[in-house]
Amino acid sequence: MAIVVQKYGGSSVADVEKLRRVAEKVVAARRGGDGVVVVVSAMGKTTDELLALAHSLDESPPRRELDMLLSTGERITMALLSMAIQKLGVDAISFTGSQSGIITNDRHYDARIIDVRPHRVEDELERGRVVIIAGYQGMSYKREITTLGRGGSDTTALAMAAALGAKHAEIYSDVDGIYSADPRKVPGARHLPEIGYEQMQQLARAGAKVLHAKAVEFAQSAGITIRARSTFEEGRETVVREGAQGAAVVAQPGIAQVTLPCGAADVSSRLSLCAELGLTPHALESEGDRMRFWVAASATPDWSKARDGLEKVGAEITMGLARVTLVSSGASDRATDFLAALADASIPTLRLDVGPMAVTALLREDCADEAVAALHVSLIGG
Repeated sequence: MAIVVQKYGGSSVADVEKLRRVAEKVVAARRGGDGVVVVVSAMGKTTDELLALAHSLDESPPRRELDMLLSTGERITMALLSMAIQKLGVDAISFTGSQSGIITNDRHYDARIIDVRPHRVEDELERGRVVIIAGYQGMSYKREITTLGRGGSDTTALAMAAALGAKHAEIYSDVDGIYSADPRKVPGARHLPEIGYEQMQQLARAGAKVLHAKAVEFAQSAGITIRARSTFEEGRETVVREGAQGAAVVAQPGIAQVTLPCGAADVSSRLSLCAELGLTPHALESEGDRMRFWVAASATPDWSKARDGLEKVGAEITMGLARVTLVSSGASDRATDFLAALADASIPTLRLDVGPMAVTALLREDCADEAVAALHVSLIGG
């Protein structure tokens, strides 16, 4: 029996009626003969609402307690979807991340999967059941509930697909795949019928929200094809696979640039401080007795605490920034055209980072949408 893993995002399961429609899709796949594993996100804006509750009590809530709180959202969805599927006459069972065998390190809020032991999932598939798994969560080797960071349900789905040897994974959301830019902001954005693993990872790291970078890594390592589709509109999809090509421009708001006083002997201690504060420095560079990097402040749950910690050691922090990235094969050869397009649009850049597959500019957040549109017209067309 071939196994298919399906993942449904929060907008796909936002209310009872949408849950029923998802249940119908799952039942159709099961009756088609495949073994079906379904990974679900929390309903609608549940995760945001739970985060808001936590922050109403504490600007920097403890990460362990955040995990205990946020993991409840997916558990609600998994149980309701299992009920809906059983109502349609197909046997189903729901599992939390820990029950399905997702083992992580001991880092809270953005844990990393270190092993998948899908024995219970395999047993239930053998019995002919559809298995519903709560995405975004797992259990650490210390038996603590952990979560995998925003977009972590994708990671759950692809890690499980790899462990089960699935023939492919279907990622369902409210869009019909990957575009060359956000179609809501760039009218000329093109649908990409396919894209390579490496390019998709670059897009995800640069701020694209359709797929998660860690998830694509699991798919690539296991050779699993990803099909990104719309939940409720049949037709187009984007296939993520080895050897495919595509180009896109994406923006990520909520960036902070950090400049720290730092002698040569202080680098290690400064990086250790960032780790203690839960920060991941990007584009690190040294200049005289200072080090500079940027962090995704908007994606840091305890940013207020982290900012205080940085300022205590003399950091200068510039807020209100965004990064805009072109992802394509041979991107480094287009850096000059990239800068020219921004200059023609009178958009100043704070710094430029050039890699073989991506060119990124750091700039003011209020210029981000205009920058994406200008780069798309100049470098992709439309």
